[in-house]
Amino acid sequence: MQHANKGSDVELNGKGLRIGIVQARFNEDITDALAKACRAELAALGVAEADIDHLSVPGALEVPVALQALAERNRYHALVALGCIIRGETYHFELVANESGASVSRLALDYRIPIANAILTTENLEQAIARQTDKGRDAARVAVEMAQLLATFS
Repeated sequence: MQHANKGSDVELNGKGLRIGIVQARFNEDITDALAKACRAELAALGVAEADIDHLSVPGALEVPVALQALAERNRYHALVALGCIIRGETYHFELVANESGASVSRLALDYRIPIANAILTTENLEQAIARQTDKGRDAARVAVEMAQLLATFS
């Protein structure tokens, strides 16, 4: 939701965190902008460039399997899913949106690793463009915040 009050009272520090990013190439102009904003925000939060692994996959349905491969390495504090699904004229939009979203959530729970889901699901290209930068930054902030939170339990 645009212009939502997301709260800003949490101090975020990404120093020492290892972050894995999986980016879908489908709608690449949008996903490149998501990735650029995400990486810039991770850097602003103190995550070292050397501590970010960034993979590219064909589309949103392939994001979960790459996330799973990263999660199995057991070396990341958080993961980020980046993609863009724009509604078309067929049921395919619902299938891709629902399956990719459910799979990302299941992986986070199964592997007990935070996964910031920034796979956009929009009605049209204009909505995707309007969200690409903010959602990329949000994903970075969610990844760092959740990594910090889960570190308090170990």
